[in-house]
Amino acid sequence: MKATRYPLAQLTSQNLLHKSPIVLLLFLTLIGCALPFGRQLTPEDQTAVVTTDKGTFVLEFYPDAAPVAVDNFIKLINQKFYDGLTFHRKVDAPGLNIIQSGCPKGDGSGGPGWTIIDEYTNPNQRPHVRGTVAMARVPDTPNSSGSQFYICLKPQPHLDGNYTTFGGVIQGMDVVDRLEIGDVMTKIRLEAKSKYVKATAE
Repeated sequence: MKATRYPLAQLTSQNLLHKSPIVLLLFLTLIGCALPFGRQLTPEDQTAVVTTDKGTFVLEFYPDAAPVAVDNFIKLINQKFYDGLTFHRKVDAPGLNIIQSGCPKGDGSGGPGWTIIDEYTNPNQRPHVRGTVAMARVPDTPNSSGSQFYICLKPQPHLDGNYTTFGGVIQGMDVVDRLEIGDVMTKIRLEAKSKYVKATAE
């Protein structure tokens, strides 16, 4: 008898899916890789869900504006680098309105152990509007960003062209407004953007 061309039918007819957990696991893995929802999400398809002791807010990424910064941020999230870090700086003054985090030392002097290039000259850079997320760096020191980032509480046009913007708050800006120095990011996790943004017809 010729072997069937349909693996599922063959496995079912031989009752292997029920008798062998290993065969079942292998089969489900292969099916998962073949289905659309088994594909790797791109930065455009992902969001960063930030849980704090004041609530949760959601960030989208701008990989067209800052691919290096986005990849770096996603890498740190996957390493759970940000879990448990505090917001160590908040400025609410006429010339600057931001809240900042991402320092493992909690005082603004720490980083992940490496730095990334500046991308604020990228022609696709987004302006510093309310909710914009950008990389913090050492003043007057190019390419000194690492893990620290800030969120604009109000538009900051004077920062355009000086600091790399790589994302923006799309949900929970009221939570960001309530954050103070010492508040904790309990965790950041990557989730599908489709959970927070409805698809629109083109």
